[in-house]
Amino acid sequence: MNQSPFIYGTTVSSHSFTNREKESGKLKSNLLHGVNTTIISPRRWGKSSLVEKVMHDIAKNEKDVKVVILDMFSVSNEGEFLEVFAREVIKASSAKWQEWMNSGKEFFKSLVPQLSVGIDPNTDFRLSFDWRELKKYRDEVLNLPEKIAQKKGTMYIICLDEFQNLSSFDDYLNVEKRMRAVWQRQKKVTYCLYGSKRHMMTEIFNNPSKPFYRFGDIMLLSRIETAKWVAFICKGFAGSGKQISQEDAMRIPGLMKNNSWYVQQLSHYTWGLTGKKAGKAEIAKALDELIQANAPLYQREVENMSTTQLNLLKAVAGNENQLMSTSVMQQYRLGTPRNVAKNKATLINNDVIQETEEGYEFVDPAFELWFRKQFFGQPYHI
Repeated sequence: MNQSPFIYGTTVSSHSFTNREKESGKLKSNLLHGVNTTIISPRRWGKSSLVEKVMHDIAKNEKDVKVVILDMFSVSNEGEFLEVFAREVIKASSAKWQEWMNSGKEFFKSLVPQLSVGIDPNTDFRLSFDWRELKKYRDEVLNLPEKIAQKKGTMYIICLDEFQNLSSFDDYLNVEKRMRAVWQRQKKVTYCLYGSKRHMMTEIFNNPSKPFYRFGDIMLLSRIETAKWVAFICKGFAGSGKQISQEDAMRIPGLMKNNSWYVQQLSHYTWGLTGKKAGKAEIAKALDELIQANAPLYQREVENMSTTQLNLLKAVAGNENQLMSTSVMQQYRLGTPRNVAKNKATLINNDVIQETEEGYEFVDPAFELWFRKQFFGQPYHI
């Protein structure tokens, strides 16, 4: 049985990665030339896939560059972050676990890490610190990649996914200040910082009062062009012995508003329902399956909204742009202007809606289709 050429739900492999040539080239150039880079975009637009593709290319072709990718999603405090940071920096420095053990002893002056390996060192190399000592000498960990790079004549590129999660740390403003103070002095280390909470990331890097203001270049990802998606979808079908016309392939990014995650997901479902050639009927059935698969998440999202937030979302679905006009507030029962302003900010900060030149729109295209059918009875138009 052929494997689906369309990947979603995880970072995509090289053959499933489409377009982003310009962004890939810029990111690679930035990081290899010492330009710290922040990537900001809505959820599910392919930030992680972009970073992993570029890092894979760099690791393959640049033997003197050590690559580290850390996901901060499950890191809950500063101590845990510093331990994970130190462990992965040391692991990237060499392919031999014996050298990891030596590095753990050689490159710390005041800290004494506890080091151990299991049966498979690649998956069970452990490093920990005494928290009381770590608080006093945290800069030793933050500067670890610079020390190793200087000693070994290499360079480090460190990528931190879900970077905005550091805001959940105790005393996180001071944590940010220490990171910035140490990292900005490093000559042999470049950082790529990105995360799924667009507005939190924007606040961290665009607010002049924040430590990471102007830390480096900011890349704002845009949607992948429809023509690129059509070519990618047609190629994916053809490469697996199936067919889809350009006209029908165009329906998929059109329905999903070129959202990378959902274009891949709808393409995958359509591909799975196709015998020899996909058409409008297969896309319609695939869309229904996609909406049903995600419906529990969408239901939970609206259940967590207040009544006035939900009403505001209905106004956006009703294509209302003047949300504070008396007629709109009365028609949709939005409450006072203060309620509207507060709820609008909440929905924007949670990446449920976004402001455009014309007014407001849903960030998640599949959620919008579900919402319109659920609350307005609007069918899906293929």
